Amino acid sequence: MTAPLRWTAEHLSGLAAGDVDRAPVIAASDVSRVDAALDVWDAWPLADGRGAPVPWRGGELWFALTAPVLDDPEARHGVARIHHYHRQNGAFLPLGPTFADGFTPGSREWSGSARCDEAGRVTLLFTAAGERGERALSFRQRLFAADTMLREASDGAAFGAWTNLRELVAPQGEFYLSGHDASGRAGEIKAFRDPALHRTAQGEEYLLFTASSARSDSAFNGVIGLARREADGRFRRLPPLVDASGTNNELERPHIVAHGGLLYLFWSTQRHVFAPDIFAPGIAAPTGLYGAVASGIEGPWTLLNGHGLVLANPVCEPFQAYSWWVLPDLSVASFVDYRGLDDSAAIAKPAGRAHFGGGFAPFLHLALDGPRAGLAQARS
Repeated sequence: MTAPLRWTAEHLSGLAAGDVDRAPVIAASDVSRVDAALDVWDAWPLADGRGAPVPWRGGELWFALTAPVLDDPEARHGVARIHHYHRQNGAFLPLGPTFADGFTPGSREWSGSARCDEAGRVTLLFTAAGERGERALSFRQRLFAADTMLREASDGAAFGAWTNLRELVAPQGEFYLSGHDASGRAGEIKAFRDPALHRTAQGEEYLLFTASSARSDSAFNGVIGLARREADGRFRRLPPLVDASGTNNELERPHIVAHGGLLYLFWSTQRHVFAPDIFAPGIAAPTGLYGAVASGIEGPWTLLNGHGLVLANPVCEPFQAYSWWVLPDLSVASFVDYRGLDDSAAIAKPAGRAHFGGGFAPFLHLALDGPRAGLAQARS
């Protein structure tokens, strides 16, 4: 493996001189709420080994984080559960909670990914946040997986019983900070979450995740972590793929898409988790989808477009969508975040509820050409 890609303010200075691809404005009619009683965010498909959605009952299966509609949408992270959905003709049909109550070891469930092999065995990777039964919410994060079988029959449940609950890898070691169990405000807590698999053409399997550097004293020490599955089936921690220490605190939901003989690494991040001192005149560093490209997972990795930004929300709607997930056909899923707000301070106020989308956003589509990446067109 080569040294991690260091993402710095110098890279972001390129945003001052270049054009930024902006997603179309999401209209009220574009907000796809599937249940009036539930907010939905952070979605991912049941995918094959390439990361493409697996066909199922005339559509696809998707997972997403959900929470009851609360007065403060930001409180949803404290009660999040994974649900699954049947996507047909662009619409999402709710199928209910994925895991039975008490199955997972945390006080709530956070984002992950899912794979299905040719025999129909499903492996769902997820983040167990907090501790089951804790009185006060903590931010301990652990990477877990569980298995089941996909049911193809046209009626009944999508999955059989979930089994083989197991922890994938722990943060202890020289690379990844293990101290993320304290309380804190959103955007400031330390990370060990968002597991996603990548299988190379040679059959090697890697695990990507959002983490915090154990080697940096900066309050902004986000990294994209990496581990490799060894012959004994266990994952061994490797140095991070991307190190944003001193630049950004959270490089969320990392995943890799193979396209045109190259590997494209994508992650989402928000403006408020960039270090304040990077914002020299002309540097925007907006909430958006960011990425890097390499010929192989071993690197070296190069930031897309020279600065990393692939697409951002519209200038007039800087918070309208978040948590972008790129599929092998280059379509992009996300959720509707806050519409009609141009001030992040308003999110924490009671008015935030009226502006929170809490549903699936219209799919977008990317165009990739070597080290260049941007938005091709809106797509439903």
